[in-house]
Amino acid sequence: MQSLRQLFGGDLRQFSMLFALVVLVMYFQIATGGKVLTPSNMMNLVNGNSYVLILAIGMVMVIVVGHIDLSVGSVAAVTGIIVALALRDWGIPWWVGLLLGLAVGAAIGAWQGYWVAYVGIPGFITTLAGMMIFRGLNQYIGDSNSVPVPEEFQVMGGGYLPEWGPNTGFNNSTLLLGIAAGVFVIWHELRKRQRAVKVGLEPDSVTIATVRVALLLAVIAYMTYLFGTGREGTSFPVPGVILVVLVIIYHVITQRTKFGRHIYAVGGNRAAAALSGVSTRKTYFLVMANMSVLAALAGMIFIGRSTASGPFDGQLWELDAIAAVFIGGAAVSGGIGTVTGSIIGGLVMATLNNGLQLMGVGSDMTQIIKGLVLLAAVAFDVYNKTQGRPSLIGAMGRAFQNSRLGSHEPVVAPAGGSAAASTIGAHETGSTATLPASATSTATEAPPVVDDITQTSHPMGNAEEER
Repeated sequence: MQSLRQLFGGDLRQFSMLFALVVLVMYFQIATGGKVLTPSNMMNLVNGNSYVLILAIGMVMVIVVGHIDLSVGSVAAVTGIIVALALRDWGIPWWVGLLLGLAVGAAIGAWQGYWVAYVGIPGFITTLAGMMIFRGLNQYIGDSNSVPVPEEFQVMGGGYLPEWGPNTGFNNSTLLLGIAAGVFVIWHELRKRQRAVKVGLEPDSVTIATVRVALLLAVIAYMTYLFGTGREGTSFPVPGVILVVLVIIYHVITQRTKFGRHIYAVGGNRAAAALSGVSTRKTYFLVMANMSVLAALAGMIFIGRSTASGPFDGQLWELDAIAAVFIGGAAVSGGIGTVTGSIIGGLVMATLNNGLQLMGVGSDMTQIIKGLVLLAAVAFDVYNKTQGRPSLIGAMGRAFQNSRLGSHEPVVAPAGGSAAASTIGAHETGSTATLPASATSTATEAPPVVDDITQTSHPMGNAEEER
């Protein structure tokens, strides 16, 4: 058992959702007679769910700071219709359309971020209004009609990596991508061991490290085989490449940068973060703006795949993204959640959808099952908290933070962790912030109730004036 704990990062329970994903894949693979793990199905799985997974990347940051964004589907829809009309009527190149869409997303994000951060309207209310406003704009601008997009733009939403070079039996672009992923896994393991030794910690045994790397390489090799040996003209999808790049970028942002530390500090205890010198207004503004930019990108990927923008694009996308984040480990009260966990949660939902469809289950039962899975995942986590046991889902988020061996970056406490925020303030300013007694709760205590000016962050969102 000790060896298994070392193999999977210290506590098997931390990766319960990952294990659930593997079990789901195996179950549906058997139940469907081997229809899940096929090249065509895996490509459809990535193409059909990449936009929701991109939304989950931004949504986890919104939820960590204690807000909810209900407008992402409408933002994606209005961006899609604007870009589609610009491509058709103005004759601009596809890449100019892409930049235009990102600019539209940034403008919408700045609008919503202003109301949340500087006016003080909770994110739930601001984005609820945005959901209605931008849905109406989508239908008004497009006159409730579908607008096609050119073939060059369709590659971004439904294209594949190109073929080149000699005949290897694989798509060479996919093969190269798989080799790069394998090299990264080996490099990361060696670097982690070097950092452990550097700070005086004992690294995992060579056997444990070898088995862990071998398992990851086996998964990468199998995925490379599936995506690289499909029908002619297919390979690893372009939306999948965009998703992988975004996961890497945002994992670094949230776990390795000052802005990422501020996100967790504000979500863990807003009052303590403000007293430590963190600009909570700026953090709220940037997180909301970033969410709309990612929603705009998701909308453009979707219209590329569907070949046109329509009046009903983006409906209920926000619910899928929120479900993915909570299943992937985010805490309802804020302060906990990771990009990687949200992607795993999104893949759980995507696998459920895909597997049930392959089994011939109707959409009605599919929605019921997805709802029960979401409720069970969060209820199980809440139950463990009330029983005084470690939160299974919350532990997933802490695992990624605690895995940064040798890092001098402070790790933010997952709930009510004002001490972490104090550490952040001292790390950035070179001084130690003195906090009131009410703002020094530990992770096992309930968040303190402070005065109405500096309230603890709430899942529906707080944007009070800073002290």
